[in-house]
Amino acid sequence: MEPLRSLILAAADNDVIRRVVATAPGSRQIVARFVAGESVADALEVVHTITADGRRATLDYLGEYTSDPELAERTVRTYLRLLDELAERRLAESVEVSVKLSALTVDGDEVLASRNLGLICEAAADCGTTVTVDMEDHTTTDATLRAVRKARRTWPWVGAVVQSYLRRTESDVATLAYEGSRVRLCKGAYAEPAEVAFTDAHAVDLSYVRCANSLLAGGAYAMFATHDPRLVNVLRQRTRWYGRRQGSYEYQMLYGIRPDEQRRLAAEGETVRVYVPFGEHWYGYLMRRLAERPANLALFLRALVSRS
Repeated sequence: MEPLRSLILAAADNDVIRRVVATAPGSRQIVARFVAGESVADALEVVHTITADGRRATLDYLGEYTSDPELAERTVRTYLRLLDELAERRLAESVEVSVKLSALTVDGDEVLASRNLGLICEAAADCGTTVTVDMEDHTTTDATLRAVRKARRTWPWVGAVVQSYLRRTESDVATLAYEGSRVRLCKGAYAEPAEVAFTDAHAVDLSYVRCANSLLAGGAYAMFATHDPRLVNVLRQRTRWYGRRQGSYEYQMLYGIRPDEQRRLAAEGETVRVYVPFGEHWYGYLMRRLAERPANLALFLRALVSRS
C-alpha cells in the first residue's frame, strides 16, 4: 500500500497528470465528493447543510506555495469576504477558517505572511470566529509555528496544527500543550523523507496517541483530526481518563469522508468539526486525500472514464 501512496503523492506535483485530471469529463464528479465547489457561495451552501444537523465546520480556501503577489492578495481578499459572509449569515459561532501560510505570501516571505495572517485574524475577531493555521510539509514547520506564536500575542485563540508522522512533533506538542491552546492533531498527508517522518503506520498511530495524551494532560483545546475508527475509540477513552468534558475538545473529519460517523459522534454530544475545502486549486488537495486512502483511487478512476 505504501508504494501506491507514494505514487499518488508524486502525482500531486506532476503538471501533466494535473492537466489530464482537470480536463477529464468525469473528474468533477469525484472532486465534488471532497471539495465544496470553487466559490465562496458554493462553500457557504455546503456549510449550511453541515451546521443544520449540529456539526461545525472550518473552511479552507485552497492554494499553497504562492510565487505570484496578485494570487496571495486574492487569497487574502477571499478570506475577508468569506468572514464577512459568515458574520452576515450568523454562521460565525459554528464556522471558522483554516489558512495555509504559503498561500498568503510570496516565496516564503515570513513578514508578508505574518501581515496577511494578521488581517485575516483581525477580521475573524470582528465577526466572532477563529482561525487555524494549517501545517504543510516539514520544510515549513518552523516558520508556521513562529507565525502562530506571533499571532497568538494578539489573538490567543489562533489554532496550531501538528502532524504525528513527523519525528519532531512530540517535542512541538510539549510547547503547545497549555490551557486554552487550540491545537489540531492530525497524522500528516505529505510525502516526507524517513529521516524526518515515521514511515510505519503503527509508529504514526503511537505518536498520535502520545501527542493526544500530552494535549489532554496539559489542558489544551485538542482538535483530533482523524477518520480512523480505532483512534477515535482510543481518544474517547483517553478523554474520559483525563476527566475532559465534552466541548473541551473536538473531533475533526474531512468533508466527504465518513459523514455518518460525523453525525453519530455529534448526536452523542461530541463536538464535530468538518474540514471543508473550496476553490479552484483543488488538485493537490485531492491527490493527498487519495493517498490517505488509496482505495478511493478506484472510485476516482471510474469517474474519470465514465463520461470520457
